[in-house]
Amino acid sequence: MTGWILGYILLGTICDWMGRRRCFLLSISVSSLFGIAVCLSNSVVVFLLLRLCQGAMLAGVFLSSYIARLELCDPPHRLMVAMVSGFFAVVAELLLPGIAALCRDWPVLQAVATLPLILLLSYWCCASVFPESPRWLLATTQIPQVKRSLQEFSTRNGVCLRDEIYPAEILLSEIDSAYGDDSEPSYFSVLELRRTRVIWKNCLILSFTLFIGTGIQYCFTRNLHSYSTNFYFSYFLRVITGALACIFLCLSVNHFGRRGMLLLSAIITGLSSLLLLALTQYLRGGLVLVLSVVGLLFSQALAMLSVFFACEVMPTVVRGGCLGLVMAAGCVGMAASSLMELQNNSGYFLHQVIFASFAVLSVLCIMLLPESKRKPLPDSLKDGENQRRPPLFLSRPDRDNLPLLCTRQPLSEYNPENYSRLVSATRRMLTKDNLPYRIAVPTPLLSDGETQEQENETQREVAS
Repeated sequence: MTGWILGYILLGTICDWMGRRRCFLLSISVSSLFGIAVCLSNSVVVFLLLRLCQGAMLAGVFLSSYIARLELCDPPHRLMVAMVSGFFAVVAELLLPGIAALCRDWPVLQAVATLPLILLLSYWCCASVFPESPRWLLATTQIPQVKRSLQEFSTRNGVCLRDEIYPAEILLSEIDSAYGDDSEPSYFSVLELRRTRVIWKNCLILSFTLFIGTGIQYCFTRNLHSYSTNFYFSYFLRVITGALACIFLCLSVNHFGRRGMLLLSAIITGLSSLLLLALTQYLRGGLVLVLSVVGLLFSQALAMLSVFFACEVMPTVVRGGCLGLVMAAGCVGMAASSLMELQNNSGYFLHQVIFASFAVLSVLCIMLLPESKRKPLPDSLKDGENQRRPPLFLSRPDRDNLPLLCTRQPLSEYNPENYSRLVSATRRMLTKDNLPYRIAVPTPLLSDGETQEQENETQREVAS
C-alpha cells in the first residue's frame, strides 16, 4: 500500500510532464524488472523493498492507462470504456485463486503475474496500440506533435484530411491560427492547485469519497467473516459485488448523472454502516448478511465512481497529478483496513464509527461537485475553474410564483403587433383605386401674385 501511495503521487506528476504514453512505458519497464527481482529475492528486507518499488511502478501503469482511455473517448462513451477496465479487473480477481492453486508457490505466482507485464513491452514498437493523447499534446501546446498525431489517427480511421470534402485547412489551419508557429510547450504540476479554488475543492471532495469507499469496505467484509469463516466465501462475494457495482454504474450513471449516483451510493453506504453499527446484536444473521452485501456493493460503486468522476472534472494539464492524489487517498483507506487486520481487529468499533460518520458527512460534500455528464473534458486550469455546481433537482418556472403576492404588470400603451397591423391595413387602403372617397390636394384660393399684393397693402396700413 505504501508503494501504491508513493507511485500515484510521483508518477501522476510525471504523467503530466512526460505524457501518458511515456509514463506508461516507463512504468511497465521498471515494474517488469522489479517483478523479476522479487522472484529471485531471498532476504525479507530486500523482498519488502522490491515489493514497494513494484507497487509504485504498477500505480503508474494503472494511472496512465486509465487517463489515456478517457482522453481518447467522446463524452457518450467515456463511462462504458472506463467500466470495461473494471470488468477486466473483476475477471482477474476471479482467476487469481485458481492461478494461485496451480502455481502452489509464491515465486512461481510472482513470475506468472510478471509475464503479462513483459509482454506489454511490445508497446515500445507499436505506437498505434497505445498512442499519445492528442488532448494532452494540445493542452500543453505541442503543436507539431498534435498535427502528427491527428494525421495518424485519421489515417488509421480511414479519414483523409486532405480530401476535397474535408480539407486539412478546416482542422490543421485552425490549430495554426489559434496557437501560432512560435508557441512553446508549457507543462504544469500539482503545485498549480495552490492558485485554484474550484479544482482544489473538487480534488479534495473526491479524495474524501474514495477514502471512505475503500476504507469502509472492511466493516462489511468483517461481518461476512462472522457469517461464514470460509475465506473463499468472503473473497468471491466481494468480487461478485464488484461486478454488480460495475453493472449498476453502467445502467444508471449516464441516465441520472455522475453527481446524483455518487450521492445515492454515499447515502446507502452510510445507512448500511449505521444500521450494522447500531442493530447488529438485534438483527438475525440473514439481515446482517443482506446489509453487509448492500453496503459492500454501494461502497465499491462509490469508489469506482469517485475515480471516474475525478478523471472527468480535473483539467488535462494536471489530470495525472490530481487523479494521483485521489487514488493515493483511496490507498490510504485500504491501508487502514490492512492495519486493522494486523492488529487482530482491535479498535474495530472505532474504525466503523469513524467511517460511518465520514460517509454521512460526504453526502453534504458531494452536493458541491459539478456535473460532467455529456460534457467535454476540461483542458486548461481556466476550464477547470469555470465548472459550476448545477441544481440537484430541476425547478419549474412557476415554482416561486405566489398567487397572493403577484402583481399585474401594467398594460403597455404601445403594442408592436397591433401597430404593425394598423400600418399594413392603412397601406392597403391607400393603394386601392376604388376608394369610397377621393383624397385630393386642396387648391389655394388665391394665386401667388394676388397673395403678394394683399401682403403689401397690409404692410402699408400698418405703417400708416
